[in-house]
Amino acid sequence: MKKHMEKFYNYYIMFVVYCLIGWLYEVIWMKFVVPPYRFINRGVLFGPFLPIYGFGMLILIILLNKFMKSKHCANNKIYLNLSIITVTTFLYTTFIEYTTPKIYKVSVFLSDYGLNLILLNLAMILIINVISKNNKKFKKIDLTIILMFLLIWLITTSIEYLSHFVMDKCFNVMLWDYTKDFLNINARVNWDASRNFAIGGTLMFYCIQPLLDKLLKKIKINSKMFITILIGIPMLIDFIINVILK
Repeated sequence: MKKHMEKFYNYYIMFVVYCLIGWLYEVIWMKFVVPPYRFINRGVLFGPFLPIYGFGMLILIILLNKFMKSKHCANNKIYLNLSIITVTTFLYTTFIEYTTPKIYKVSVFLSDYGLNLILLNLAMILIINVISKNNKKFKKIDLTIILMFLLIWLITTSIEYLSHFVMDKCFNVMLWDYTKDFLNINARVNWDASRNFAIGGTLMFYCIQPLLDKLLKKIKINSKMFITILIGIPMLIDFIINVILK
């Protein structure tokens, strides 16, 4: 029972940390990147927390923690080809975004550039596979971080789309609208946000989460319980007032 409670406290503290990091990211993004460049308290809560980021990172940790700690090397053709497709698609699509007029619909992008992207991916797969065929050192390259990036990309995009859908349909709230953004899907997700979440999620996994794990191991269970109650009660009151009773 004690171990289960400590696990709960750990997850809750992680949740709060990533809620705060997500809030800071959104506020800085709105202040310095998105017109009219002003402070906006993002989200539905009064406090500096964005639950979607907390839940998103917990889902990623639960789903991908074991995958991250295993080696996935280039000698596996599936891992190798998935990594090639991920890097090639990322670079090519980002290049198109910054060198052509804005393309809002995914269907238009696929119509205009889909064939080029497929041919480029096939070419890169052929070249890299030829290079790696008899290269033992190449086959030992660990591709885990690229595969993690891909999985985080897919999972966070799905979470963002589902979160937008639920908030829209259940609470009649649209916290973001990507109608005028590059490669958006029903204004719920877009290329820039998905790409940033993939980069940010990967950084969280490889930079922040190891530090957070070390810190949590040093904190005693009673202190974790105190932190959970201290932060949990105000967050719950905030949620009731600003979401349920609003």
